[in-house]
Amino acid sequence: MLCSRMFTFPASPSSCPDGESHWSGASYDLPMGGRPALAGLRCLVLGAGGFLGQALMRTLRNGASDVQGYGRGMAPAALAGSPWTTAAFEDVPALAEALRGQEVVFHLLGSSLPHSSNADPAADVASSVIPTLRLLDLCRAAGVRRVVFASSGGTVYGVPAQVPTPEDAPTAPISAYGINKLMIERYLNLYGHLHGLEHQVLRIANPYGPGQSPLRPQGVVAVMMRAALLGRPVEMWGTGEVTRDFVHVDDVSQAFIAAALYQGPHRIMNVGSGQGRSLNAVARDVAAVAGRPGLAVVRTPARAADVPVSVLDTDLIRRETGWAPRVDWSAGLAGTAAWMQAAYGLTPPSLVPA
Repeated sequence: MLCSRMFTFPASPSSCPDGESHWSGASYDLPMGGRPALAGLRCLVLGAGGFLGQALMRTLRNGASDVQGYGRGMAPAALAGSPWTTAAFEDVPALAEALRGQEVVFHLLGSSLPHSSNADPAADVASSVIPTLRLLDLCRAAGVRRVVFASSGGTVYGVPAQVPTPEDAPTAPISAYGINKLMIERYLNLYGHLHGLEHQVLRIANPYGPGQSPLRPQGVVAVMMRAALLGRPVEMWGTGEVTRDFVHVDDVSQAFIAAALYQGPHRIMNVGSGQGRSLNAVARDVAAVAGRPGLAVVRTPARAADVPVSVLDTDLIRRETGWAPRVDWSAGLAGTAAWMQAAYGLTPPSLVPA
């Protein structure tokens, strides 16, 4: 019999200048499949300083789990008070020490991007796959029970023959980034077979929301929102009909919790909204939220590593864990705009006093 624990789930956004998104929530009944309650669960988040990592850290802290962060930089101000290790992924002694006593490890580390990984595939393997193999050996030595890995639903399937794309669809990545994510998935399966190391893989679509930096080359919603709030043209590759599945960061955090506690037979699950939006449509929606209707678009050549359409079938994770995306697209954009205004001091024209 499945037992359950009540979680809070995002319903409506607000923001604050410290870069931390705040959401008042409705109850969310998540099947636990016999796992211990989230409270007291000893967790290590690798990549805790990143967009997804910070959101996951906050979710774990709110659930009263014993959570530690690990990242290349110092702990963000929003995570002050949490145990933290500042070290590179390749720092074996630091990683081994951080893993001591941990039950669940969330692996969110990654430094490359799909469109840049093809320029030097060997470097991408060296920076992601090789350190992950060391991590898995260290997890074995430390007695870690489970590794939850953030894979990429937008790249591992390549150009999909079926849309929305289920987990059992063929995998044929067209970027080194996607290949490396798939390699790590396969090694996790190998370590489970050989050594009994539990693992869950989440193939995540395109996350967006408060906390995503608009100054980095990844995160089209954040980049577009900043441009719109500043009244600058939005840059878009190709015709703008590239279609993506956008899922709110708070929904992704809850999917990580579901994966950590899941006891069923499925090791790989998609995480997305299940809805596709073209970049042209995203630009229109962002412009409307930012008070910039008719925002100019600058088009640049299409990129070879961009899959034309990526929309994920999320029936499996919904059925197996009870998880479902709960943050409405319009509300998610509004929360992103509000956070960005506070964090970067940007004011859309509709909010300028008369």
